[in-house]
Amino acid sequence: MISARRKLPARQHISNLCRVNGPLSVATIVVALVLAVWYFARTALDRAPSRTDLLATVGLGVLVTVLVVVAVAGLFDGSRPADTTTFVGYLITTAGFAPAALILARMEPTRWGNLILGIGAVVLPVLVLRLQQIASVPVA
Repeated sequence: MISARRKLPARQHISNLCRVNGPLSVATIVVALVLAVWYFARTALDRAPSRTDLLATVGLGVLVTVLVVVAVAGLFDGSRPADTTTFVGYLITTAGFAPAALILARMEPTRWGNLILGIGAVVLPVLVLRLQQIASVPVA
């Protein structure tokens, strides 16, 4: 009997950019979606953004900043996504989105301020998912 030996694939280097796809991004997405539901509920109840709402957005911004710092650190380990320019553009947009929503909500002290925070909280998971997609595409 001749045994057929299968050739095992060569071991590949795992990029640090895969950290973008880890529990930190899941936590960011979940927190953002929970806050979005909260902000939309407060908008429906005709409530202006409270100090707690604004502090929650600051907390979300801190979580997003940590995610962006981890992603930037992954860029410096030598591995890069297929489209580095797009990845960096999404990093900049992701980092600046929560602070922009916070500033606009502070400028609008009516229920529409909570709508601004809610829309910002809905867009952030989309940006994080896009970062995950770009980071997971290997360089050909």
